[in-house]
Amino acid sequence: QVQLAESGGGLVQPGGSLGLSCASSGILFRFYVTRWYRQAPGKERELVASITRTGVTNYVDSVKGRFTISRDNAKNMVYLQMNSLKPEDTAVYYCNVEGVHWGQGTQVTVSS
Repeated sequence: QVQLAESGGGLVQPGGSLGLSCASSGILFRFYVTRWYRQAPGKERELVASITRTGVTNYVDSVKGRFTISRDNAKNMVYLQMNSLKPEDTAVYYCNVEGVHWGQGTQVTVSS
């Protein structure tokens, strides 16, 4: 049974940084595409970033240059480093593998 668990969310001021982590049991990230999504209140879930098996990364335009997705194969972890955060980044952030497996989400709130 595959389980994903996100962590690292919290409250941060505009311009600040947060690092999210996604841990897995039952699946090895290095064999799959892993994505970070987010969902703000009243909005649809949005793809934020992805990383392929070979480490190719992609980002939604609104986070390019500010967010970095990465993977540690030895630890079987996927990360999302978020810098220069804006209030519009406020959302629940979810880790996803191959469009099938989802974590429970972690809340990120950007506010002064």
